[in-house]
Amino acid sequence: MLEAIIDALNYEFIQNALIAGLLVSFASGIIGSLIVVNRMVFLAGGIAHTSYGGIGLAIYFGLPIFLGASLFACAAALLMAFVTLNQRDKIDVFIGLIWSIGMAIGIILVDLTPGYNVDLMSYLFGSILAVSAQDIDYMALLLVLISSLVFVFYRQILAVSYDSEYANLRGVNVKFFYTLILVLSALTIVIAIKVVGLILVIALLTIPIYIAEKLSNSLGMMMILSGILSTFFTILGLVISYIYDLTSGATIIMVSAFGLIIFLLFDKKR
Repeated sequence: MLEAIIDALNYEFIQNALIAGLLVSFASGIIGSLIVVNRMVFLAGGIAHTSYGGIGLAIYFGLPIFLGASLFACAAALLMAFVTLNQRDKIDVFIGLIWSIGMAIGIILVDLTPGYNVDLMSYLFGSILAVSAQDIDYMALLLVLISSLVFVFYRQILAVSYDSEYANLRGVNVKFFYTLILVLSALTIVIAIKVVGLILVIALLTIPIYIAEKLSNSLGMMMILSGILSTFFTILGLVISYIYDLTSGATIIMVSAFGLIIFLLFDKKR
């Protein structure tokens, strides 16, 4: 079995999958931590499903999938930020509305694309083994962008995440940084969809983060540990999916869920 795994590393698509898994894992660790701390899980779920409209848009107009999904997801994030900051009592209805409309637009555009027979499963449950060199470049660029912004504005993001009222009194532009977190979340969700699909992306952005939160005493440590755990779960999930010929995205999430169960049992005994 070990020999078969080593032989598989000679294939370019396996190498690309491992690199993509590493990049997405650390991006998810950083942004997932902000999503959990800011209680944005429901918002992130809405963005994930809305981004399907961008996938349909890209297919219909012949654009790169990442570009179409990113533009659509960022637009949804900006709308959600506006509603959340100005009409918080209507956010549940609004998220459900753009969630359903976004997916409907994507499905209709795919149907209207002449001669295109799309595999919906690849977007719903991920297709990490189909990652190209261009996809990896996009993921690497996004990880650098996320890391740089979080590093430069760490104090402001920390203040907004844990005590927005205090941050506002100290002169921090709470609305700007709240919107920035949502936009970065949207971009991270788009690349994570390539790994686990839009149905399972929220699990990737929450399960490792939950474990890391219990083991960390700072937001920075939580981000680093989340990235390490996400990488471990992703690589182990890829190995198991390759050996048993399973869907990679679903396998990664099941491995993550199993890791969470083990942690909870250990934590309870401790």
